[in-house]
Amino acid sequence: MHWYEDDGFWSDFSETMFSERRRAETADVVATSPLLRFPADSRVLDLCCGPGLYLVPLARRGYSVTGVDLSPVMLKRAEVAVQEAGVEVRLVQADMLTHVEPESYDVVLNVFTSFGYFDEAADNERVLRNAHDSLVPGGHLLIDVMGKEVLAGWIGRPQLVELDGGAYVVQRDTVLDSWTRLRTDWTLVRDSVAREASITSFLYSAAELRALFEAAGFTDVRCYGGFDGSPYDHHAQRLIVRGTRPGQAADAREL
Repeated sequence: MHWYEDDGFWSDFSETMFSERRRAETADVVATSPLLRFPADSRVLDLCCGPGLYLVPLARRGYSVTGVDLSPVMLKRAEVAVQEAGVEVRLVQADMLTHVEPESYDVVLNVFTSFGYFDEAADNERVLRNAHDSLVPGGHLLIDVMGKEVLAGWIGRPQLVELDGGAYVVQRDTVLDSWTRLRTDWTLVRDSVAREASITSFLYSAAELRALFEAAGFTDVRCYGGFDGSPYDHHAQRLIVRGTRPGQAADAREL
């Protein structure tokens, strides 16, 4: 079993990765980001949607939203969030390695560093091609990751995240294979019991991820340092790459 197939991992560590504070921050990002401003009837796919932090605010903006995730635990939490918010969202359990819905979306999002999971570089490239094929001509793919350049500025110090009830998580990051891969080791301590897990993923610079977009068929590929549309420079906090599937949609949508 690969780490991303372990529902126990997602259940145990989701409080760290998807806290209520991050949920509130995500809602603010969706409300204010120029990169997430689409026509009201846009069809948006959140690929690897997790517990649905983006799903609810996207639906509230009037978009037709679909969330895809491999994890039943995460999809159940997304379903609860959607129901509590009173919005309509389509949820699908699927693997991003194989999930394609030809020309079904105006926008595909992949956020919270959910790209680069697969051990084989060709599999990650296949995810980009799947997203390309799922977009209508003129549609956009946006991927949000921790860029290699940003990571280099702070990696090396363990991070401590305190949780409710006295629990806490220690996170340690290790660069592998000449800055091409990253291993993150997690230790969750709750009620004097420690639970450990490790995740690995590819690391990408802006130039590397742009080249992958272009190889997958995207044009007008641009890199940003945040969802506010800021440049990807020494002030960047994230690496956000946006590419366009060439052509014009049949209904002449403009994003």
